[in-house]
Amino acid sequence: MTPLRPGLLPLTAEVGADDRLRVGGCDVVGLAAEHGTPLFVYDEAHLRSRAREAVAAFGDGATYAAKAFLCRAMAALVHEEGMGIDVASGGELHVALAAGVPAARLVLHGNNKSEGELARALSVGVGRIVVDSLDELDRIEALVAAGAPAPRVLVRITPGVEAHTHVYVMTGQADSKFGFGLASGAAADAVARAQASPAMDLVGVHAHIGSNVFLLSSFAQAVEVLADFVVPLGLPELVLGGGLGVAYVEGEDAPTISEWAAVLAKACAEAGISSRVAVEPGRAIAADAALTLYTVGTIKEVAGIRTYVSVDGGMSDNPRPVLYGSGYEAFLPRAVAAERPRSVRVVGKHCESGDVIVHQARVPTDLQVGDILATPVTGAYGHSMASTYNKVPRPAVVFVADGRARLVVRRETLDDLLRLDA
Repeated sequence: MTPLRPGLLPLTAEVGADDRLRVGGCDVVGLAAEHGTPLFVYDEAHLRSRAREAVAAFGDGATYAAKAFLCRAMAALVHEEGMGIDVASGGELHVALAAGVPAARLVLHGNNKSEGELARALSVGVGRIVVDSLDELDRIEALVAAGAPAPRVLVRITPGVEAHTHVYVMTGQADSKFGFGLASGAAADAVARAQASPAMDLVGVHAHIGSNVFLLSSFAQAVEVLADFVVPLGLPELVLGGGLGVAYVEGEDAPTISEWAAVLAKACAEAGISSRVAVEPGRAIAADAALTLYTVGTIKEVAGIRTYVSVDGGMSDNPRPVLYGSGYEAFLPRAVAAERPRSVRVVGKHCESGDVIVHQARVPTDLQVGDILATPVTGAYGHSMASTYNKVPRPAVVFVADGRARLVVRRETLDDLLRLDA
């Protein structure tokens, strides 16, 4: 098996004469020694490059989906690069505000926003609220009647488009917990109610078909389906969500943000949609900007079956393989160009047989206990979905740039695990 494809590594990744990986000018094995493992390493230049590409393509309509990965440093970075931020809970809203992001540059999502979440969003002046249910319309109207300022809103609709992706991250089909169905007439009813309500200013329509979508034709299809509904409304904004896929393993290729923008622009022009088009990429900004470093603790040969390589993390820092059957590659940052002929299963340290990080990883023959093992393309939905299962503390996060590593999320400690006990 050949060495890892460079395209799966962050933008500034380089291999020195010693065959060791450097990202952002920092020796990756050295980062593990300094900060411990598991460790998320983000290439700051990569993050900024992807954010700039999104802003160049969509202008003010480029909005980062915070659920992919969020901390104060990340919120500040995308804001500095001109992106708005899509927050899906009161917690994400709190972090973005704490990072100094103006509330007007935030969009509040969620299929079950509480009265408290909505009240805070209204009080701070969140730029847009994406309305997801009749109950939410009731809550907004009650809050405004009690003195809260009337918000600008978009109505989320489900266009009935089934994106080619995992069933758990499909969101545009008629059978969805999100939004108002287009075919059923629920979307038209919700728009009519929002337009008639003095408690809100309806500025647009929102639709999102799913996550990790590789086929740009799926997005074009969504535009085509939406056109007959959107054009007569004459609303100034159309948000087409996020969901652009990224390559995780050898053999995968994904469209760029610029290619995505071109397809959307063409589809909207052909459909007669003149609304400002906005999008909410998250994975496409963060995923391939990062890699996760682990320390190999056990190598177990099960004769005639397979070899298990156990590392010091697992489903608590990357639940995607367990949730979606997601695939990843693995390699040794001390020997990036090495051949990887050995087939192993990389597993975590949790008390679950399903705690698998890479089902069939290719690694060098000299892999040994104590090695630093890396999995690339872990910048989205790894740390953000991390847990403390088995009371394993969550990993640290560093941003690297210009030869310096900046700790942006410290490692959780054992005492942190006791903080919430009453």
